[in-house]
Amino acid sequence: MGRWEPNARGRLAQAALELYAEQGFEQTTAAEIAARAGLTERTFFRHFADKREVLFYGTETARDLLARAAAEAPAGAMPMDIVGAGLEALGAMLQENPERVRLRDAIVSANAELRERELIKLAGIAEAMADALRGRGVPEPAASLAAETGIAVFKVAFARWISEPGQPDLPAVLRASAEELRSVLAARATV
Repeated sequence: MGRWEPNARGRLAQAALELYAEQGFEQTTAAEIAARAGLTERTFFRHFADKREVLFYGTETARDLLARAAAEAPAGAMPMDIVGAGLEALGAMLQENPERVRLRDAIVSANAELRERELIKLAGIAEAMADALRGRGVPEPAASLAAETGIAVFKVAFARWISEPGQPDLPAVLRASAEELRSVLAARATV
């Protein structure tokens, strides 16, 4: 595979996942990733700031997807419905390549530094979602509560989907988790 072939970013990401799975994240270098992809180390750094970012480069896509879902939600939609629609869209995107998503999760879960970075990226996604809600006129603290609650539901649903490969598609697990939250909150309201 020559350097001039298309999709250098995708090839680097695939090579990184393979190497991280084979020899571990800490033991893998950017030079090894580039070589596996048939590219130069310099090309690697044109696409990624560091070897960690290979695992997180989809964050901007996730933010854009959530912002678009918020913008396209019907007028008068409730904040949690807007968040839910965005998260289902994100779940559908992740569902497109479940093997890659599961491999990435295993790599991130095995490394404390990567788990921390994952939490930082999720916090950024929650803030982007809250911004989108505020842009629709949802006041504080409702915008932040809806966004943060949505991320909590996403984390629980994602962990369930990852740990139980026989689960239905991720959007279905997200819907079921959101419904479970509604049940928990309804039970709390009656106490």
